[in-house]
Amino acid sequence: MKTLTISDETYEKIKGQIKEDTKKIEIKNIDGDVIYTSSKSTLKEAVEEAVECGANLGEADLYGANLREADLYGADLSEANLYGANLCGADLRDANLSEANLREANLSEADLGEAKFYGQGGEQRLTKKQVSEFLEALGFKII
Repeated sequence: MKTLTISDETYEKIKGQIKEDTKKIEIKNIDGDVIYTSSKSTLKEAVEEAVECGANLGEADLYGANLREADLYGADLSEANLYGANLCGADLRDANLSEANLREANLSEADLGEAKFYGQGGEQRLTKKQVSEFLEALGFKII
């Protein structure tokens, strides 16, 4: 093997010409439009980064996403498709989940404190009669 010595200036020129092959994770909305792009290595990390940056993930298509123990505090997930998503142990405190599709989503041990599940107005409360229907819509079995 031979060694080649180059100046720092030449090294910087060569380095600038090399395109890094970094894969990007794109979070798309239900229509397929990209709403956030990340260079993180997992979807969970990309979603957490998007939330931390204040990205609006309303209408995000997160079908079947593994978001186990994700930090989604204060996330705007209104109208998001979370069908079959694993949200086990996720921090969803103060998250906006109004009109989100949570069918078959795993919400076990998720922190849902102050999470919003209702539409505009913000003052609508569930009646005792509606609680069981609401839990069933989330996939809970009432026995």
